[in-house]
Amino acid sequence: MFESDALRLLVAVAETGSFTRAAVRLNYTQSAVSRRIAALEQQAGGPLFDRLPRGVRLNPAGRALHRHATEVLDRLSRAERELAVLHAGHGGLLHMGAFATANISLVPAALRTLQNARPDVEVVAVEGPTDTLMERLADGALDLAVVSDYPSGLPSADGVTTTVLCEDELFVALPRGHRLAGAGTVDLRELRDEAWIHNAYGDRPTMLADACARAGFTPRKIIRIAEWSGKFGYAAAGLGVALVPSLAARAVPGELVLRRLSDPALRRTVHVALPAAPLPAALKLCELLSDAVD
Repeated sequence: MFESDALRLLVAVAETGSFTRAAVRLNYTQSAVSRRIAALEQQAGGPLFDRLPRGVRLNPAGRALHRHATEVLDRLSRAERELAVLHAGHGGLLHMGAFATANISLVPAALRTLQNARPDVEVVAVEGPTDTLMERLADGALDLAVVSDYPSGLPSADGVTTTVLCEDELFVALPRGHRLAGAGTVDLRELRDEAWIHNAYGDRPTMLADACARAGFTPRKIIRIAEWSGKFGYAAAGLGVALVPSLAARAVPGELVLRRLSDPALRRTVHVALPAAPLPAALKLCELLSDAVD
């Protein structure tokens, strides 16, 4: 592998046509330049310059390496500038993730404000479950994530800190023709004979399982559907009922109604998760997420 300093020296000698003038440009001694070029030629497998009576010029091998050297140095320079801008908080890429229902209204509202306030920041957004987002934060693949403790608690990850963003009440989604659709508040015990549309149950503790246990029953049937569009479709068809967070209210189809449940513990906590050394743009997005909640 060729060192970037050696490639810069190659370019300087090629541009000046002289070891001496390249040494002046780069603040080296002439002997240091001669040694570095000799080492580079040894590494390259042969001479790179024709030695002339007055100065030097690239030979065919030197011209080939010079072409690659200028490309490599240009890319390194651009990377340097991009990182400097990014770490100064003036722009660059911001990789963020969020769970599905946060992407219905909360996250888009904050990103719209960020886009208007900081058009130099380019957001790369991904969606996923909280445990996956926390892992990606720990691995350095994300700069920020919106996560929650639903349905099975908030996982931890090395080097990741979380801050509470808001509490999100869980409602029950019922078909408009359901016997309880007109109720102001529904007692969970009134739903003991219903099938529940839920993506996780039985394989680990969940808020639904805990709430049903407090109400003194076990759901007669669990229909495992992960995607919210599928949950809404099954519920609208009268195949079961589903817990729906308030953040998802805008996406609920007209065939369904949301009703408050009498169990006050049926709510989740939404968090912003950050790595140990967050980017300035990530901190700005945290502020805008808090504003979007308010």
